[in-house]
Amino acid sequence: MRIGEVAAQAGVSVRALRYYEEQGLLGATRTGGGQRQYPEGAVARVRMIQQLYAAGLSSRLVREVLPRCMNEGESPVGFSDSLITERARIDRQIGDLTAVRARLDEIIAVATDPSHPHHSHPVRGGATAGTA
Repeated sequence: MRIGEVAAQAGVSVRALRYYEEQGLLGATRTGGGQRQYPEGAVARVRMIQQLYAAGLSSRLVREVLPRCMNEGESPVGFSDSLITERARIDRQIGDLTAVRARLDEIIAVATDPSHPHHSHPVRGGATAGTA
């Protein structure tokens, strides 16, 4: 399959396919004219790459787990450990972002409630009380 066909069927850009090649995630041969030629399984592979990226995995980790996800004869030993570690990292990020969001909610509540004791009252020139 040619690069445009794979891109269209997988729903990605041609540039994305080139990037996947650069990262060692997708292979192609070259025709005599230098055009990329992809194997039949390329569309399924690209879709799996997209799913792994959407799950938050880095290129390095995608490269590590992709062969196992595609049943390419790789041993499953250690496979789940990498994914469990990645999930724990994402869980930490979720916790951090949840705390940031809660703090932002507090700031919004203060800023939008004129009766709140810490509410800033605008003064001339757009400055707030205490900054004029």
